[in-house]
Amino acid sequence: MQATASQIDQHQGVIAVSSHAADPARAIAEIADAIAGAELAGGLLFCSHRFPRERLGTAIGERLGGLPLIGCTSAGELTARGYDTDSVLFIGFPAELFTMQVLHFTDLDGFDREDARRQIRHLAANARQESGHLGKELNQVGLFLVDGLSHREEVLTMTAQDALGDIQLIGGSSGDGLLFRETGVLYDGGLHQDAAVIAILTSSRPLHAFCANHYRPGPAKMVVTEANPESRVVYEINAAPAAEEYRRLAGNPTSSLDVGFFAAHPPMVRTGGTYHVRSIQTANPDGSLTFYCAVDRGIVLTIGEPVDRVAQMRQMFADIEQRIGEVDTIVGFDCVLNRIDAENRQLSGDVSRLYADHRVFGFNTYGEQFLGAHVNQTFSGLAIGR
Repeated sequence: MQATASQIDQHQGVIAVSSHAADPARAIAEIADAIAGAELAGGLLFCSHRFPRERLGTAIGERLGGLPLIGCTSAGELTARGYDTDSVLFIGFPAELFTMQVLHFTDLDGFDREDARRQIRHLAANARQESGHLGKELNQVGLFLVDGLSHREEVLTMTAQDALGDIQLIGGSSGDGLLFRETGVLYDGGLHQDAAVIAILTSSRPLHAFCANHYRPGPAKMVVTEANPESRVVYEINAAPAAEEYRRLAGNPTSSLDVGFFAAHPPMVRTGGTYHVRSIQTANPDGSLTFYCAVDRGIVLTIGEPVDRVAQMRQMFADIEQRIGEVDTIVGFDCVLNRIDAENRQLSGDVSRLYADHRVFGFNTYGEQFLGAHVNQTFSGLAIGR
């Protein structure tokens, strides 16, 4: 089901409602009114960083309180319009088709891996036990949202997937446009910093987690020769100042190192026989580069080159449908750099229409979580079949 807050169909399936009201109380009221009467197992809520946090949290507590609900601030939303901005998006899971159990973590710097494993395993056991009414053949997935400024996604994602075992993990890192100042993760009716939340979604419907990027490795090689993985800062590439060497190898020695440049020339690393993007967040005054993920000394990077994104996405959606049959909804986690690169290449209209046509709802992230890995510049998601 997909709709704006002013109109919502009443056929069976996942509910998606968005509002563009500038006032957070009105935006949440429009969503609450649109879903009134729907019996839901839980929901997701993704919102623009522009909304005042306390007022938004108050409105959520007043109108959506009592519903298991997780979410986060975004760097853009994916609604029935495709790419969207300045909106609040709600995705609801009908109780007759789903169950949803939630667990949150705070103080990510002091994250206790063993305690987290224990809590997640307990959550998974409860989720299975509470879902007996849905039938015998059940599918499960772990939806994971993390503070996009925490620099803790790697350890949290590995820990969570290890504890989940065969249950696939999929999710994204919260954003705040491109300010990199304050992001929020939603649980218990409020937006919190330095936090992460996991929800186990169980359903008799087919559930399929996937991850795709739109680049191929180019010929230029970069060896990281000096770095601080904890701060995600790379100081030297090929024994030269990182920013200068990266710009030279990208073939644009006089270009400004801005978000558009990073989006167009993403560093990639080969792991497990597959190339993954390791996106750059900022160029620093001292000539170093800050990445969206941990990059260690000795890693060999190559600079990615674009593929035919629209053709690749069409094939991706076709492959998903072949795997699970007719698709109800895709919960999408799309890196903000994908969106910027699509805009710069004048592809955003085509990509936006593809998202709308294939019922993709979600947000633009500061990074994505897929299985045990924190990845960058991907379009990752959960496809829910009919």
